Formats: sequence, structure tokens, C-alpha cells
Amino acid sequence: MPFENLSIHLDGPLSLDPAALEDKIVGRRRGGFCYELNGLFSLLLAELGHTVELLSARVHGDAGFGPPLDHLALRVGDLLVDVGFGAHSVFPLRLDTEAEQRDPGGTFRIVPADHGERVVLKDGEPAYLLENRPYELRDFEAMCWWQSHAPGLRFTTSVVCSRLTDTGRITLAGREIIETVAGALHRHMLADAAAVLAAYRERFRIDLERVPRVAG
Repeated sequence: MPFENLSIHLDGPLSLDPAALEDKIVGRRRGGFCYELNGLFSLLLAELGHTVELLSARVHGDAGFGPPLDHLALRVGDLLVDVGFGAHSVFPLRLDTEAEQRDPGGTFRIVPADHGERVVLKDGEPAYLLENRPYELRDFEAMCWWQSHAPGLRFTTSVVCSRLTDTGRITLAGREIIETVAGALHRHMLADAAAVLAAYRERFRIDLERVPRVAG
């Protein structure tokens, strides 16, 4: 399932209703961002008998850590499970150790912070600050709306679609294809709208009628 924000620029609004998530991601073979991907994955894990807790995380950026509920991650026992953060760990990360955890996505550590929170580090740099107490999926609805509507934010000012491959990761950002193969980065621009739609269809299995574009 690709990490993507296409609905914001194409066919919104977004919904965290479980039936709507299943229809979009499973029925229409789309992807989503953290609230959608981890939200639906939490329902699948629960259906399979796991005890799942939805955790709030504050994503680290140029100005430090973002606001609460900035990101949704999952705790399953002693594991941090996150399929909605784009280029992140491929496998679950252990929450019961501060040691380095090597993963195809990088080297990770989870270390204590103030007030019982924990910082998730990727290759020595903070990725996000993880709260300890669990939330309900509906608690993320207001921030999901904000992330998909507020001007100047990452998701409202860019179009991205990204997924893991057998050899690395492929991303379509606007008209640029960015592909990692065995650690080597390859980039090229697509010629026109037809080529972009073909890339969505052939590389991501997403069939669109028109190219998503940032408004304005």
C-alpha cells in the first residue's frame, strides 16, 4: 500500500471512518498517509487478535518537534509498528530496548524523553517524539483535517506517492520518479501528464483519470 497524499489534490475529503478507509485502500487499491494507513492497519491487527494501541507522535522538522497528534503510530505489545511514515523502518521496532536496531530502512534507536515520552531516532537523527498513552482513531480526525487543508504544510503544498520495492523504494513526486535500487539513487522527469498517469498505473497500481496538482 503506497504512502500517498493524492486525495488532498484530487478527490478529497479524507475520512477516518473504518468503512471509508477499507473502501479506499482495499476496494479502490489506493494508499494514504499515517492516519489512514496506520488506522486501517490497526483494525486489521485487532481483527487478527492483537492488542493494538494508537499512539500520538510529534514529527521532527526544521523547527523541532511538531504538535501533538501530528502523526499516528501503533504499539503492539513491545513493538512499534508504523506503516504510515513514508521512508521509515521496514520491520517493527522493539520498544523495550535502547540499543541500535538495524533495519533495511536505516539504523534506529528508541530512547527515553521527558514525561514518559520516547524519541525515535533514524540514523542518529530524531524522526518523531512518541507519546506513551493510547488514543482512539477519532481523536486524530481534527489533525487529519488540518494536515489536509492548512496552507503551507507539507501535504498541501506537494504531491507524493511512495512505496517499498523488492530492491528499495520508488517515489513519484509531481513529475519526478525517484527510485532507490540496492542503495543507488536514480531520478528522472516524466515527459507529460500521460506519462505521469502511466507511472501511477504501472508502478503503483493506481488508476487515475487526471493528474493530481497542487491548487494555486
